[in-house]
Amino acid sequence: MDLLLPHLGLIVWTIIAFLVVLFILKKFAWKPILKGLNDRETNIANSIATAEKVKLEMSQLKSENEALLVAAREERGIMLKEAKEIKDRMINDAKEEAKVQATKIITEANAAIQNQKMAALTDIKNQVGKMVIEVSEKVLRRELANKSEQENYVKQLAEEIKLN
Repeated sequence: MDLLLPHLGLIVWTIIAFLVVLFILKKFAWKPILKGLNDRETNIANSIATAEKVKLEMSQLKSENEALLVAAREERGIMLKEAKEIKDRMINDAKEEAKVQATKIITEANAAIQNQKMAALTDIKNQVGKMVIEVSEKVLRRELANKSEQENYVKQLAEEIKLN
């Protein structure tokens, strides 16, 4: 049992050593340890405050970003609508211009056809006139070749004129 119980001298020297260590620690180490703990506590509190501030700023930035995205989507929609309107207007203008050009071409073609038709009719009339003259000339030469027939024909024409 002596082995389990410490002697009174050991207990006194252990208490004296503890008190000396406690005094030395209190005199030289206690203030720096407390100062370090306080600094660490302050740093942790500042870090938490900074994190909260950053979190708040991030939520504000997120809401601003969402607002910007909504505005960008609206602007994109407006731009697409305007582009579609411009496209439709350009297509309609092109169609109208094509109709005007087609009408102009058709009108010019009809005028050209009429001019060619009139030229062809004039040419045919001229050729028919020439043919009639040639045929008449041949007929008259034949009839004028016989003098007695010619005199009879002139008398007949004179009588018809008098009758009218």
